[in-house]
Amino acid sequence: MTITSFIPPHRTLMGPGPSDIYPQVLQALSRPTVGHLDPLFIGMMDELKQLLQYAFQTQNPFTIAVSAPGSAGMEACFVNLVEPGDKVLVCRNGVFGERMRENVERCGGIAVVVDNEWGAPVSPDLVEQALQDNPDINIVAFVHAETSTGALSDAKTLAEIARKHDCLTIVDAVTSLGGVPLLVDEWQLDAVYSGSQKCLSCTPGLSPLTFSQKAIDKIQQRKTKVQSWFLDQSLVLGYWSGEGKRSYHHTAPVNSLYALHEALVLLHNEGLENAWQRHRNAHEELKAGLEKLGIQFVVEEASRLPQLNAIYIPDGVDDAEVRNELLQRYNLEIGAGLGALAGKAWRIGLMGYGARSENVALCLKALETTLK
Repeated sequence: MTITSFIPPHRTLMGPGPSDIYPQVLQALSRPTVGHLDPLFIGMMDELKQLLQYAFQTQNPFTIAVSAPGSAGMEACFVNLVEPGDKVLVCRNGVFGERMRENVERCGGIAVVVDNEWGAPVSPDLVEQALQDNPDINIVAFVHAETSTGALSDAKTLAEIARKHDCLTIVDAVTSLGGVPLLVDEWQLDAVYSGSQKCLSCTPGLSPLTFSQKAIDKIQQRKTKVQSWFLDQSLVLGYWSGEGKRSYHHTAPVNSLYALHEALVLLHNEGLENAWQRHRNAHEELKAGLEKLGIQFVVEEASRLPQLNAIYIPDGVDDAEVRNELLQRYNLEIGAGLGALAGKAWRIGLMGYGARSENVALCLKALETTLK
C-alpha cells in the first residue's frame, strides 16, 4: 500500500457550509503552534473574546469558542441549562429544530414542540399560545437561521415573548452570525451558539458561544451535575476567564483559534453592517439570475436568508446528476436538500468570503449550462 500526501482540488464552496475560507485565515492556520497556556496565547484568547463580543453584539463576560463544531455548541447550551424534568418549548421548522428536541430529551427534559412548515419562520403566535398552555415551561429554544430550509425567524420577537413568560432562550445562530443582524444584548438572548465555518469563513470545528448572566445563574443553581464533563461550562469558566489566570481544562485547538481570531479581525475591520449588506447584495444578484432561469425559492421573500438560498429543483431534473456535474466540471459545490426537502431542493450558500459577485456569476453560469 502506498499512501501519499492528500492534496485536495481548489473548490468553490457554495453549499450550506463549510464556506470558502479567507486566504488570510488559511495563512493563520500555518503559524507556529505555541502551548495553550502560553502567556502569548492567553493574550490572544482575551482578544478573541472581545472580537466575539463584537460579532455577537454583546457585553456578556462569558463569550467563548467551544473547541468543537456548532453541534457541540448546541449541546453545550442544552446540557448546561436543561435539568431532568425541565420543560422546554422547542420550535421546529427544519432539521435543526428537531436536533434541539433530541437534546432536550437526552438531558432528561420534557420537550413541548411547536411545529412550523418547512421553509416558514417560527410563528410567534404559536409560541405565545404554547407558553400560555404550558405555564411551567422555563426555556424557549429556536433556530434563528434554519440551515436546512433557508428560513430566518424573528429572534427579537420570540425572545420578547419568552421573557414575558419568564423563560430563558436558547438560540441557534450557526448560519446567522456575521451574515444577518444578530443583536444578543439588544434582543436579550440568553444562550446563543454559532459555527466557525459559515459566515465567518473560518476552518470548521469551533463553536462561538455566549451566555447571559441569567443563563450563568441557572447553571450555577443546578441541583444536578451537567451530564457532559467536556461541555460543562462551569468547568470551562476557569479556562476562559481572568486575564493570565487560566486553569487547565483541555488542550485548546491552538491553530484553529488563530484562524478564528483572524476571521474575526477581518469581520471587525469590514464592519458588521457592511458584512450584512454584502451578503444581502450577493443574494440579490443570485436571485435576479435564478429568476431568469425560472427557478423558484423555497422561502417567502420576507423570511429568506440571504446567505443560505434554498431553491426548488426544476421538474424532470436529476438532483445528484446536476450536483455531480457542477463538482466535476466546475469544481463548484452546492448543497442537497435535507429532510422534507431531500431530492426537492438545492441549497446555495453565499457565506462570508463566498458572498462575492464572482461566485454568484460562476454559480449562475454553471447552473444554466448544466441544466441545458
